[in-house]
This record gives sequence, C-alpha cells and structure tokens, in this order.
Amino acid sequence: MSNTTSTDRIQMEASWKQHLLPEFSKPYMNSLREFLKKEVAARKVIYPRGSEFFAALNACPFDKVKVVILGQDPYHGVNQAHGLCFSVKPGVEIPPSLVNIYKELKNDLGIAPAAHGHLQSWADQGVLLLNATLSVEAGKAGSHQKKGWEQFTDAVVEHLNRERSGLVFVLWGSYAQKKGEVIDAKKHLVLKGPHPSPLSAHRGFFGCKHFSQINAYLKSQGQTPIDWQLPSLQSQ
Repeated sequence: MSNTTSTDRIQMEASWKQHLLPEFSKPYMNSLREFLKKEVAARKVIYPRGSEFFAALNACPFDKVKVVILGQDPYHGVNQAHGLCFSVKPGVEIPPSLVNIYKELKNDLGIAPAAHGHLQSWADQGVLLLNATLSVEAGKAGSHQKKGWEQFTDAVVEHLNRERSGLVFVLWGSYAQKKGEVIDAKKHLVLKGPHPSPLSAHRGFFGCKHFSQINAYLKSQGQTPIDWQLPSLQSQ
C-alpha cells in the first residue's frame, strides 16, 4: 500500500480495484495506512513486502475466482510470507500447517507432497489464498491484527458472496469460520473443518476430503477442477 492517499497508486489488479476502491477512502483504511507508515518509520521489519500485500488478489481476478481459502496471518519468519495464505517462497522450509495440507492431499487425491511450499499455481487457477490480515511485524505473530486489515478482507469476502455464485469457501479453524459467517450457503459451497495446524489437524482435518469435494462441486457447476499437483520449481 502506497504512503500516498492517491488511489491511482494502489497496486491492485484492475477488477478488484473496481470493486474495492471505495474501501481506500474509508476512515479505517486511513488509520491502517498511518499505522503502517509509523511502523516503517520506526524501522520495524514488515512481512510481506508492501508490493505483496495484495498478491492474493493480483493473482486471482474477481471473475476468475473459483475457490477461496481463508487464512489468518501472514507468516512472520524470514523470507516466508509473499501474500498468499499457507504459501511460502521457493527455497523456504515448508511450514507445519502446509505439511499437513499436503498429507491430506495425499490421503484424498493420492497427490504426492510437493518438495516446496510455493502455491502460486493454485492461485493461477482461481484459488484465492486470502489471509484476514495482510501484514505482520517480523517475529511477532498477530502484531497487525485489529488495525484495519480484517475490515478490508471482510469486504473482499462480502463482494464475492454477493456478486458471484457457485464458489467454494474453505474455512479451516474457528477464526476462518467466524469470518465466513456472512457467506450464503445456498449460493456457494461452504466447507468447514479444523485448522491444519499440528495442534488441531488430528481433530478432523485429516480425512476431511475437502480437495475432492471442491473439484466435484466445480465440475457440477460446469467449471474446470483445480489441478492440486504443484509443478516443480524448475517449471514454475
């Protein structure tokens, strides 16, 4: 997000910008912008880079979204976060929650775990990998919660719920499920389950078979299913 208030400087894919532009002139967004400016001025390290705050939206134009996976916070470790929830940059160790996602993919669809955690190819196919909070201070999980990002990402969910139909919303864990309470289950498929974190995956995430359910639903809507097999880094 630019430090300027000029909306033409916002680095966001055109269709999303059309839907979300009014959010940038609301009081909460001005407060968020000031908070981020102060954090930068205090020389705090923020993840991901500012140019990647809206990476999930930029990878998935509004009309191309098929699936929405809701996360909570960006990763707060070095070189991890790049704007897609659960994803890490190439060459970065695969985080525990993503390891468990890969295990469920193997159980559900027989897809062998990838050797990396870069989920860009899912995003390219219409999987919106959206965190509720789009920035975090290095080493401090949750440090940018309740600063305004949640209101912005609520607007993302509300626009999709209202203006699209036949989407799949994947809500893993109580936080995502609360955020997804506005979703109309008559218009969309809503999949709920425990979070894939090692703390909760054994409570029903393993065996949920959400990936096969997503593809079955997409086919029923006349949509191309998602190829969950991640390409090797060499071919990305």
